[in-house]
Amino acid sequence: MAIDSVSRFLDGVGARRLADGEWGLTIPDQHPLDIGIRMVDGLLRIQAFAAPAADAPADADLLHWNRSSLLTRFARTRSGDVWVQADLLIEGLSEGAIDQVLGLVVEAAHSARAVAYAPAQPGVNDATRWLPGPG
Repeated sequence: MAIDSVSRFLDGVGARRLADGEWGLTIPDQHPLDIGIRMVDGLLRIQAFAAPAADAPADADLLHWNRSSLLTRFARTRSGDVWVQADLLIEGLSEGAIDQVLGLVVEAAHSARAVAYAPAQPGVNDATRWLPGPG
């Protein structure tokens, strides 16, 4: 997929072009979600800030979530902030795939924020409370 096609799609969902091959997309929310999108080295790289270090889930929780999530991964900066990341191969990339992965990044970031900002509940395992329940 050419950069022009990616740009047209991202323009259509409200992204801002920041530089050649780079876009920013903000999802309005109580804590607005800023998503960075960049074409580099044959990949479409997507990342979103999920939670600051002071509120971030434990490393063990992030590891558990990484084993349970699809196409996305959680990462922690050296300062402890949590980010959600995804990479897609540009070759053969479709608008549907971009849309799907953007949705997964938003969902993962919202889930991490729900855990980070939710009051603790006795008897609830922090590592799994963001995952859908049975049924």
